[in-house]
This record gives sequence, C-alpha cells and structure tokens, in this order.
Amino acid sequence: MDFDTVAGELYGGDLAEFVSARNAAAKAAKAAGDAELAKRIQQLRKPTTAAAIVNGLAGDDSEQLRELAELGDELRDAHTRLAGDELRALTRRRGELVRRILHELPSMSDTVSREVEATLEAVAADPDTAALALAGRLTSVAHQDTDQWFSLAASVPPVTGKRAEKLVDKAEPARPKRDHRREEEERARARAERERLRKEAAERDKERAVAERDLVRTERAAEQATARVDDLRERLAEAEERAERAKTEFETAKAAFDEADAAAAAARKAADAAR
Repeated sequence: MDFDTVAGELYGGDLAEFVSARNAAAKAAKAAGDAELAKRIQQLRKPTTAAAIVNGLAGDDSEQLRELAELGDELRDAHTRLAGDELRALTRRRGELVRRILHELPSMSDTVSREVEATLEAVAADPDTAALALAGRLTSVAHQDTDQWFSLAASVPPVTGKRAEKLVDKAEPARPKRDHRREEEERARARAERERLRKEAAERDKERAVAERDLVRTERAAEQATARVDDLRERLAEAEERAERAKTEFETAKAAFDEADAAAAAARKAADAAR
C-alpha cells in the first residue's frame, strides 16, 4: 500500500463511498504498522461534487481540460504583456471552452452546474488548481492542498509546453516608428480589462469562501456522524457477541441444573422406596 495508489483509488472512486473507503484504507495502513501513511490518508479531503466531476474529466484524459489549463497560461502571459486585444480574444475562448465542456457533461442540477463552471474557470485562472485538476486530485476551488501531493510534479503532464512556441509565433516584427498614442490606448484598455477581471474574480472568491465554509462544516458533521455510527456498530457487535456467550452459558447451566434436578428427584424416590 502506498499513498499515491490509495489517493488515486479514492479520488477515482464513488464519491458517496469516499469517507468510508478513506477510513478503511487508513485503518488498514495503521494495522500494517504504518501510522504515518494512515495519518496522511485520513487527512485526504472528500471532494465537492463539482471537484469530483472535474476529476472525472482528468480520469477520462480530457483534451479539453488540458486545453483549458494551457489557455490559463496564455491568459496570464497576455496580462503580463498588457496585450488587450489578445486578452479579450483569449477570454472569449475561455468562455466558449467552458461552455462546451459543460454541454458535454451529463445532466446536473443548476447549482452543481454553476459550481462546475466556477471550478473550470478556476482551472484557467490558477496554475495550482490546474495541476490538481489534471492529476485528478482536486478537492474544491477553495482548498488547494498542493503540498500533500509530493509526487504531483512527476505525474502531472506539463501544461506549458507550447507556450514559448506560441509567443514566438505571435511576436510582431519591429516597426521603424512607434505609435505611442496607440500603445497607451492599448495599455489603458488592458488595464481596464484586468481590473474588471480582478473584480469578477474577487466576487467569485467571496462566493466560494461562503460556500466552502458551509461545505467544511457539513462535511465535518457528516464525518463525525459516520464515526459515531461506526463506533455504535462496533459496540453493537460486541454486545451481540456477549449476548451470544451469555445465552450459551445459560443453556449449559440450565442443562446442568436439569441433570442435577433429575438426579435429586431419583435419589428422593429411591429413599422413599427404601422406607
């Protein structure tokens, strides 16, 4: 048993069975004498429904998910270069790609659909989220536990391999005269677009933070309830075992009593006959 194998099975398995499967794996690791592995397994977070759906895309080796992560690199580069026209075109591409991915997913509720959409947008916005999503280890947008995946860098396919080539292709030839007015207008538009996107991201972060607090609270309550149920099941099993032993002892004692009673009756009868 090793951590990556267990994590892959958990995050690739049935979401409804995640907590029980995780607890069973941690218990098995502890029974095998590996307390540190058991602790790491127990600390694995149950993914949100949206995160599980995106992890499923990674499990299916989705080209669109990889394209979305690469698009995030291009967006960040366009921001850095203040390339307003390119930034707007990439933003449109991101929206179209997210909508295309959502359209190809199975039917889901409006709430889950919005969460999946926000998660996909986060894949394009944040490289850590992209890395976790491509590895199928995403738990939520708010919790990006990259540090615990010590082997992630070796297992995640690169998402920036074409970046240098794309930048070379898009490089503009040198111009003998610079149009300073046009450049300033371009930078102003880029700054305005960047500010708009920053405000939009801030609003989404607030919404995610509220949803994440609710999620963590309910997840903790569910795990505590599950642990309580497991404890009660163990106690019930022990009680049933004690009851079975008591029943066996009672039957043995009753048989002994019946035998002694019969012998006493026979002795009394023999004594009466001897008078």
